[in-house]
Amino acid sequence: MKKADMKTSARRETLKRLLSYLRRSLPALVLTILFAVLTVALSLWIPILCGRAVDCMAEEGGVDFRGIADNLVKIGAAAALCSILQWVMNSLNNAMTCRVICDVRRDAFATLTRLPLSYVDSHPHGATVSRVIADVDQFADGLLLGFTQFFTGIATIVCTFVFMLTISPLITLAVVVLTPLSLFVASFIAKRTYDMFRAQSDTRGELTAQINEVIGTQAVVRAFSKEEDALAEFDGINARLEKCSLRAIFFSSITNPSTRFINNLVYAAVCLTGALTVISGGMTVGGLTSFLAYANQYTKPFNEISGVITELQNALACAERIFALIDEKRETPDAPDALRLDGVRGEVRIENAAFSYTPEKELIRDLNLAVAQGQRVAIVGPTGCGKTTIINLLMRFYDVDQGSISVDGCDIRNAARHSLRGAYGMVLQDTWIMRGTVRDNIAMGREASREEIEAAARAAHAHSFIRRLPQGYDTVIGDEGGVLSAGQRQLLCIARVMLAIPPMLILDEATSSIDTRTEMKIQNAFAALMRGRTSFIVAHRLSTIREADIILVMNAGKIVEKGTHTELLAKNGFYARLWNSQFEAVS
Repeated sequence: MKKADMKTSARRETLKRLLSYLRRSLPALVLTILFAVLTVALSLWIPILCGRAVDCMAEEGGVDFRGIADNLVKIGAAAALCSILQWVMNSLNNAMTCRVICDVRRDAFATLTRLPLSYVDSHPHGATVSRVIADVDQFADGLLLGFTQFFTGIATIVCTFVFMLTISPLITLAVVVLTPLSLFVASFIAKRTYDMFRAQSDTRGELTAQINEVIGTQAVVRAFSKEEDALAEFDGINARLEKCSLRAIFFSSITNPSTRFINNLVYAAVCLTGALTVISGGMTVGGLTSFLAYANQYTKPFNEISGVITELQNALACAERIFALIDEKRETPDAPDALRLDGVRGEVRIENAAFSYTPEKELIRDLNLAVAQGQRVAIVGPTGCGKTTIINLLMRFYDVDQGSISVDGCDIRNAARHSLRGAYGMVLQDTWIMRGTVRDNIAMGREASREEIEAAARAAHAHSFIRRLPQGYDTVIGDEGGVLSAGQRQLLCIARVMLAIPPMLILDEATSSIDTRTEMKIQNAFAALMRGRTSFIVAHRLSTIREADIILVMNAGKIVEKGTHTELLAKNGFYARLWNSQFEAVS
């Protein structure tokens, strides 16, 4: 299939998807079409009344004032009713557009919550946000304009054609033959603007991603004096966006003047032909007045529809990006007969597991591990050896490429994800604080009373700093933690786990941002919490995992050593070198 044919097919599919979203609003759509026809009929009745009024003044024997008055009353009534119907039609259009946009955003967000972690890790967050926010807004603008003008334009063309036929079929034929030339011009330009609007949307998403990245890492940017580099990168993307936008806007802006020029030529021809017809006695002066009004009304929708076509190119380009997001492959759903893990004991087994984020770069291979109930398993090794990857596999954020992972004898691929992840309590190095009160953040894992929440905060040694906040536990903090330090955010995450009391624990550098004195206290609290619970501890500071029941030493995706702290030091192998390297600088 040729590239041009593929683009046409893609636009056609996007338009079909758009129409499918209108099914919920079918009654409103039917009413909109009905009101559009009534509005146009009333507005086109006015030129007939004006023509009759002109004939009342042009009659031999004097001016028919009564006839003029009757026609003026009818004109006023028609104009008033037309305005009311147009207001109702616009309200229905707005309601339809808002409903469609709401449905599209809901589907896009539903997809975001079901996307595999591999998509989230491999796509800039700002670009994804741009699709859901900016692209949908652009899409809404084009959709609203299309609903408002497209139905009215089509109804105007049809009704005007009928009215013109009743006045002069011959001149009507000339108008009908010449006017569509403007559509050919609009179509010619529109086909070339679609790619420009698509490039504009893509570049806008790239710019949003860059802004999001710089705002999220502002401290790092300033610490390394990268403000000028960030600004230079922004200027580069912004300049490309300016170029794309100017091209798209320029080519779309010449559509209306081009069609107006052709329509003015048609109107001039109608004026000349109509004047000759009046002179020859084939039409009255009032009839010519009405016909010229109709000829102007007939050509106007072609200009409006050409503008709608241009806006629709922008809307379709944005819609294509939105639907591409909605159609992204979602996380493999749980099987209908997926097992629910209740009363988890915490026996974990990994057999011949292999995994890599990209096929060309091997990471985990031939991984075997058997963890008994209540064991504390520490995972250590150099950066990039696969420690956090094992956590991702245990939580089934990713599925193994080969082999299996089981909990209490159940392959986790056969278990419901919700129950699997509910069996773990996680504290990560990267903290996540939701927008809400401190109390809500601690009680994220389960419903709890005020006393239980405070007890969990005390166990996490967070109670003292929470009391110093302006409203204590009712203090509202932002999604980035607000004024809380990194250590305080981490203490809140630890308090969540202390409150949830899950059957299994995952601690991935859980105390990396906490001072040494507080860390020692929290380690004691963790020791009490881990008693009888299977725990996986990822740590770079080896002093924090000396009491683990088993230490897994990883290198290049494989377990190279395992044993207790004392056993591994006695082997004088890889772990011993890691241990000694942490204290050489101190000594």
